[in-house]
Amino acid sequence: MASENFVDYVKLCCRSGKGGAGSTHMHRDRMTSKGGPDGGDGGRGGHVILRGSTQQWTLLHLKYRKHIKAGHGDGGGANRRHGADGKDEYLDVPIGTVVRDADSKEIVGEITEDGQEWVLIPGGRGGLGNDHFKSPTNQTPRYAQPGEDGQEVWRILELKLLADVGLVGFPNAGKSTLLSVVSAAKPEIADYPFTTIRPNLGMVDYRGDRSFVMADIPGIIEGAHEGKGLGLRFLRHIERNSVLLFLVPGDAADIAEAYRVLLRELEQYNPELLEKDRILSISKCDILDHELREEVTAELGELDHHYFSAVTGEGLDRLKDLIWQAIAGDAS
Repeated sequence: MASENFVDYVKLCCRSGKGGAGSTHMHRDRMTSKGGPDGGDGGRGGHVILRGSTQQWTLLHLKYRKHIKAGHGDGGGANRRHGADGKDEYLDVPIGTVVRDADSKEIVGEITEDGQEWVLIPGGRGGLGNDHFKSPTNQTPRYAQPGEDGQEVWRILELKLLADVGLVGFPNAGKSTLLSVVSAAKPEIADYPFTTIRPNLGMVDYRGDRSFVMADIPGIIEGAHEGKGLGLRFLRHIERNSVLLFLVPGDAADIAEAYRVLLRELEQYNPELLEKDRILSISKCDILDHELREEVTAELGELDHHYFSAVTGEGLDRLKDLIWQAIAGDAS
């Protein structure tokens, strides 16, 4: 998936179909010149329906479809014939898509399973034909219900990536390098901040017969929960990760403080994120000699941590073990 084609936010104007009108037909045939009412009901208007699909990884296919319109229902006919329902408009979206009201920003629905269908906007109901209104005192009603109008609303679709482990760290912490080494993903890597400007996913093989999905999001900076940097836009992607892997580079001025800053940003964005399993790893450990590692270990105290280097490969197998243990409760 090319990074420039990754779209995780779209705003759509959705319009459901109008219901068909009921019929006011009176029964007539060769034997009946003044029959009673036999007008059928109108068909309902088409729905706008979201459908989860594992074949979709992004919302790119909806980026340029600003207006979504479902079909109108047909009117009822003679002999109590029901009008055809309007054509439903299906929108296939990736698993993890969240729907928000464009005005209130409140979440109104979400897609979490493949094949799951959720009616985004219901179509208008079809009108009742005059057959429904006959009575002993009104045997030939010449009126019927009109179809109900469809709805037009604006909705926001947001994609929250579904991954087993999410990488959390400051820019240039080595997140993209780690993902490129342990998976087949090819994120852009360079020696400057915010090289990663879009999330990346990678499938990590574990001990030959198992695997897990790792997500790399743009680096977080202090104040990201307030909209600083790129973090606010992409923090939602780690909300659905089972495990959070915190990466602090070995050349950081204060590793313990850097870890605390990352925790504060997540807590202020969404306190529930701190309830997830966490792993603290010191990246770029190849630049630390034995003496420096002892200083870092003393600085971190009783805080569990792990050293690794994506360049030399040191500690990568152990890191995978820790991740798998957190995901599946099995380090073997």
